[in-house]
Amino acid sequence: MREMRVLVVDDSAFNRKLIGEIINAIDGCRVVGKAANGEEALRMLGSLEPDLVTLDLEMPKMDGFSFLRFVMARRPTPVIVVSSHSEKHNVFRALELGALDFVAKPSAAPGEQLNVIRDELVQKVEMVRALQPSRLDKHARGTVSTLVRTVRRDDNRPLPLRDLPSKLVVVVSSTGGPSALVDLFSWMSSDAPVAAVVVQHMPKRFTRTFAERLDRLGGLRVTEAVDGDRLRAGRALVCPGGRCIEVRRERDGLAVAVVPPDPDDRYVPSGNRALRTAAIAAGRRVLSVILTGMGDDGAEGVTAVHDAGGSVYVQAPDDAIIDGMPRSAIRTGVVDHTLPVALLGQRIASELKP
Repeated sequence: MREMRVLVVDDSAFNRKLIGEIINAIDGCRVVGKAANGEEALRMLGSLEPDLVTLDLEMPKMDGFSFLRFVMARRPTPVIVVSSHSEKHNVFRALELGALDFVAKPSAAPGEQLNVIRDELVQKVEMVRALQPSRLDKHARGTVSTLVRTVRRDDNRPLPLRDLPSKLVVVVSSTGGPSALVDLFSWMSSDAPVAAVVVQHMPKRFTRTFAERLDRLGGLRVTEAVDGDRLRAGRALVCPGGRCIEVRRERDGLAVAVVPPDPDDRYVPSGNRALRTAAIAAGRRVLSVILTGMGDDGAEGVTAVHDAGGSVYVQAPDDAIIDGMPRSAIRTGVVDHTLPVALLGQRIASELKP
């Protein structure tokens, strides 16, 4: 196995030391450089040619956002943001600029408490190790095109005349999902008679901010789900991090239950649970979508959707930054359409027109 070379960028010397120790302890990984700001990191990037950069965002001289713009335009490199819980908006801005994923470090007491992120950081590094360079190039180009095409619209969005949705879209995504979801949702119109549920693998405290960012795209009205929320046409609900979401049939329509994870849930939030319950509650009205991500969440669920008469859409594996979830869904043999995410958004939007 080829050695993975890592550049650590953080304005805190203590954080650089601790993150470096975590990475150096991973078999086959080595920290080849440490930088205190984006300017220093850019100088190191060309000479050290790292396979991965861990990046703080708030730094003097050149912040993480400017660094990301330079890197993705000139030398696309996997970047994992290591940022505090208090910088949620900054994290999603970084993902939109091309960062692959993020690890949330404690905001109240950094320093030694960074040890609490050890397991998660190791998992993200291992994910990058499995990444093919060609996928990163596509991710960087796709991020730029999405940002150029996405237009923020005002809040005077028309809603469908009927409150009850004729279709229920259930989307499951993981690593690389935030950017893919921005692309997908940018095609969806608020006046389509459709409701949506989003299951994005994401930590607690970040899903509300992510829902707000999707809402600002100006299509479907998006909020973080609350237990008992009704599924209404023209609206989307994002499952809160650390919880699971179920779709339930009620006498006057559909609603969601936001519940704790079960011991049997391999992923939290669980796409499988959302899809299974949607299939039971809405049957052929369900349109399921599996996007980029590691693992196989959603594979069991799309089988239930297919068996109930619903449809199954999957992001093309060679278009996904991480192809584990799309490939697992395709292996079920029940997928109706496999397309790059931009074409997926167009295809779904055309089917959802009022």
